[in-house]
Amino acid sequence: MEFQPSKSRSLLLSALLLFLVPMVTRCYKLILPLDCSDIYNSDGTKLSGVYTIYPIGATSAVQVYCDMDPLGGGWTVFQRRMDGSVNFYRGWDQYKMGFGTAGGEYWLGLENLFHLSLRKKYELLVDMEDFEGNKASARYSSFSVGPESFGYTLDVSGFTNGGAGDALSYHNGQKFTTFDKDQDAWGGNCAQLKLGGFWYYSCHHTNPNGVYRWGAYDTISYVGVEWATWKGRNYSLKTISMKIRPVQ
Repeated sequence: MEFQPSKSRSLLLSALLLFLVPMVTRCYKLILPLDCSDIYNSDGTKLSGVYTIYPIGATSAVQVYCDMDPLGGGWTVFQRRMDGSVNFYRGWDQYKMGFGTAGGEYWLGLENLFHLSLRKKYELLVDMEDFEGNKASARYSSFSVGPESFGYTLDVSGFTNGGAGDALSYHNGQKFTTFDKDQDAWGGNCAQLKLGGFWYYSCHHTNPNGVYRWGAYDTISYVGVEWATWKGRNYSLKTISMKIRPVQ
């Protein structure tokens, strides 16, 4: 004869489930990493590579490259150029949501950067390399991006020189500009002129999202992947990556 649980036992099990489900859900939310520092802090032996983070919540899974090596690790890379495999001359919607692949060249997305800025205070590290194998960096103790309603305004300060010089402070306080959304301070559209998308002013001291070219050139001025305070305006870098980490 098959055993049937009593009505009271069924009610007890139902009540127990109602109690446990919210607890499990809360715990699940707690372990979703907001950025690469959460991943690093959960296991200090993590290696650099592609991981999944949740900058806007449980439904916002996005892959990023986590750089676990420099200056203690835990850096979330939001921009990376390395081989010219991805076209960075794109419109507003793509810069807003992100494009490319985390294992190669990519842009994380302005909306993700805004939500990360809401949750934590970040510092910024910019690493770069030329085609001769020389490397340099620039570090900023404060970095944030405003909401779309404010044009995703850049707020960056606290420069420390790692050999590259300070090319980014010129862009502080600027709104983001793409070829189909002009928000720069110049009379024309800097994104159209410099063939990229960035926090242009009038127009740039750095153009990390410009055309990927190979080193020194002067056939078309100032459109390459440039960091003017290091290699000048007509030298397109081999690699550049922009990465953030919570201020410690």
